[in-house]
Amino acid sequence: MKNWFVLWTGSGRRILSQSYSKIKVFIVLAIGLTTFGFAPILVKFATEHSALLLVAIRTVGAFLMLVPFYLYQKKSKKYDVKPVGNETKWMALAGIALGLHFILWISSLYYTSVASASVLVTIHPIMLIVAERALYKMKFPMTVWIGVFVAFSGSVLLGVSDYNTESEFLNPVLGNGMAFAAAAIFAVYFLIGRKVRQNRSWLGYVFPVYGYAAATCLAVLLVVEGIPGSIDPIVIWVGIGLAVGPQLMGHGSLNYAVKYVSPTLLSTLILTEPIFATILAFFILGELPAVLSFIAIAVTLVGVVLTWKRKPRKQAKDH
Repeated sequence: MKNWFVLWTGSGRRILSQSYSKIKVFIVLAIGLTTFGFAPILVKFATEHSALLLVAIRTVGAFLMLVPFYLYQKKSKKYDVKPVGNETKWMALAGIALGLHFILWISSLYYTSVASASVLVTIHPIMLIVAERALYKMKFPMTVWIGVFVAFSGSVLLGVSDYNTESEFLNPVLGNGMAFAAAAIFAVYFLIGRKVRQNRSWLGYVFPVYGYAAATCLAVLLVVEGIPGSIDPIVIWVGIGLAVGPQLMGHGSLNYAVKYVSPTLLSTLILTEPIFATILAFFILGELPAVLSFIAIAVTLVGVVLTWKRKPRKQAKDH
């Protein structure tokens, strides 16, 4: 009985609280990450229609779905709603980056395979680990550095595996380039999230960011293509599916976890997405990756395991 009493008081209680927080973070991540594999599959069903229109429906849909929760939170005054200091500027920049990331990534699926687009869009760990080391003085163990570079090598290998399949895909080189650019922009978005999320609730951060992302995608759509004369129902359904799954559940889980976990570790975990996407593409779309693609996926997985073998020495504290 005495041991149980100690467990629930003092340091013992804090340990249980921290353990619960970690378990909660990993559960949220597990649910969110499973939705990412469906994103490229959904997009493939709408490639005969405008990519910009699809992105606009996705981002606007996700934003509108959060409005009731935002209004309730604002009315209850339970959490933070109004931004403080430079938070508005940073969240606007994060939203613009997220919007551009979606535009480039979804467009890339119109030109290259699910396997290549899914992997190349998630190579941001190589960018994030350098940025975290330089900007936040994070000290990563050697296994993390090795893991990131191994995972990056697997991503490059998978991208190369599509270069000889031009007859099957419209323009693999262009598509892979778009996916790479989307990864770079996502790294910027993630770093901003690491900074702002430390002092804001999940909805207090996600709602304005998704709003700016939606505004960015709408603006690009109107400038490039103008107001659409008609919208095919398939585009609407795919856009809603992307909003509910990959954006609210997928990106939402990352925005929740980035308060507690290093962006570098989170980004390497995202590299498991292409495995699910490639498997789903085979069964649903009939896309059979080349042998080199399977080797690249295996290399990427090895890198992810090495990265998560040990944690960086400095992380955000659980709250």
